[in-house]
Amino acid sequence: MTSAPERLRAALAASPLCVGIDPHAGELAAWGLEDTAAGARVFADRILTAVADSPARIVKPQVALFERFGSAGIAVLEEILAAARSAGLFSIADAKRGDIGSTMSGYAAAWVRQDSPLRADAVTVSPYLGFGSLTPVLDLLEAEDAIAFVLALTSNPSGPDVQHARGADGESVGGAILRHAAEASATRPGRIGAVVGATIGSAAADLGIDLGSFPGPILTPGYGAQGAGTADLLELFGPHARGHRLLVNASRGVSSAGPSPEALTGRIAELTGELLGGLGVD
Repeated sequence: MTSAPERLRAALAASPLCVGIDPHAGELAAWGLEDTAAGARVFADRILTAVADSPARIVKPQVALFERFGSAGIAVLEEILAAARSAGLFSIADAKRGDIGSTMSGYAAAWVRQDSPLRADAVTVSPYLGFGSLTPVLDLLEAEDAIAFVLALTSNPSGPDVQHARGADGESVGGAILRHAAEASATRPGRIGAVVGATIGSAAADLGIDLGSFPGPILTPGYGAQGAGTADLLELFGPHARGHRLLVNASRGVSSAGPSPEALTGRIAELTGELLGGLGVD
């Protein structure tokens, strides 16, 4: 059986596009669906069907948008993750979990262990209680064959208040997180990635961060509907943009073509072509 890093590389060789599954109330309404767990199920099923019939092989359910429906929403999320696995798609649970000690161990059991109904190929985690707080997740990655994407430089307006702050040695918090992630990946090759917003502009360069040297995969939200284009990706990520290591997330940019599965598949193919051509992927 191929490993999670191998499956991710194969998925990225087909398309750098990561299709977000984000059942916001407005998205459901635009498709004529009720803002319920049942509506979220229909929404997610249609996107999964479209991705399975497209060049893209990566999906990223936004966990909070299923959790908001309580246990019924969690049940839908479990179904979607299982369906993605059955369809041969690479799944990322966008959970952004972060805590300390035994609590983080609980999150690790929920999102990383292979026997969990919430198991995905990868999960997003938050290091802002200290990078060491991620240890319970990182220590399971090899044994449970999973990948963790660590929040590093995000594009939300207040993110820079923390991420751009510098310590006594002059290193930014975001830079330190990326350094720790790179160091941790030395013993877990291909299993630790980073999350860097596509719309952060010159922030990385201003902070003295060379994203092109990061050894793991980078998940970048913000492409398309949120404003970033291929030129922004090339400027921001350098070699990562062309080397099958950049996962370019699009959520609204895909779902806005729905609810027709055929139209969704067409949009995914269109975005894939746009990315491959614009980035000059190897």
